[in-house]
Amino acid sequence: MNQELLHRIGAGTLLCALALTATSCKMTVDATARGGWRPLFNGQNTDGWQMAGPGEFKLEYGELVTYGGMGLFCYTREKFGDCRIRVVFQPTSSRDNSGVFIRIPEPPPDEWYAVHHGYEVQIENSGDAWHRTGCLYSISQAKNPVDARVNEWNEMMITLDGKRTLVEVNGRLVTDYTEGDPVPPKVKDYEPERRPRPNSGYIGLQNHDDNGHVHFRSVSVGPLH
Repeated sequence: MNQELLHRIGAGTLLCALALTATSCKMTVDATARGGWRPLFNGQNTDGWQMAGPGEFKLEYGELVTYGGMGLFCYTREKFGDCRIRVVFQPTSSRDNSGVFIRIPEPPPDEWYAVHHGYEVQIENSGDAWHRTGCLYSISQAKNPVDARVNEWNEMMITLDGKRTLVEVNGRLVTDYTEGDPVPPKVKDYEPERRPRPNSGYIGLQNHDDNGHVHFRSVSVGPLH
């Protein structure tokens, strides 16, 4: 077999491989589009996100990592309601503290605005049944207490359905709360005000303190049904 023929066979094989790769990529993109999920954090930059309060989120190896605090990293391009929000996160110690804020009526001017006007979906394993991973902080009691896995990726699925909020952590339902359900009285000054929250609002991620670092790999929004 001469060199020219070998060259043609090699080129043909390469073209077939490229065509298959392009088809595979297109199928992946199409499948994602059909699922309706849209990333709010793309792992490359923090476009659309704005910091309020002390501390920061650093972009490290395609992940958002909490430093210092207490602060809030808010996605300010649009409000979200009647949708699902998927957050993939990883604590690095059993006492790491963070949270995902939802139903914030306006872009927060400071770190406390979201506490008292939105809801915090807590990320922290050492709290009681009202202050632990998957709860609306001091508002809803955990239906099924779940510990976020340390140094492993965890999935939090938040469903905003009108005035109803559901939270699943690693597939287990932790919160099913509807605006107007009974809540305990506010005890500490740092606990959220007891007031109605809007059906839709901005979302944000909390950096709580200097004692730990929580990693966020993905934040995306998808259709309600």
